[in-house]
Amino acid sequence: MANTLIPIEERNLTPDQVELLDRRRRRGQAFLVVAVQTTIISCLLLLWSGQDFTLTPGWVKPIVIWNTITVLIAISCYTIGIRLRRGTNEFFSY
Repeated sequence: MANTLIPIEERNLTPDQVELLDRRRRRGQAFLVVAVQTTIISCLLLLWSGQDFTLTPGWVKPIVIWNTITVLIAISCYTIGIRLRRGTNEFFSY
């Protein structure tokens, strides 16, 4: 009986194709780990962004800029990681 947890397009893969698929999914997991780490950093930067936004004179707000950059990195890593890791139904532990 076929394993119904495996997507239909992945049921008849060669060993080389399975290796490429696993490599793609591991890369996606790595992107998700980076996304979680940058989310934590952006949450910590958010503590200083409000103070920087209100107290820094002029138009240049460096901490706000850094916070914006880390949020954009987190969002892009989340989307790339989810796209690369699609089709998996197992939990990776390294």
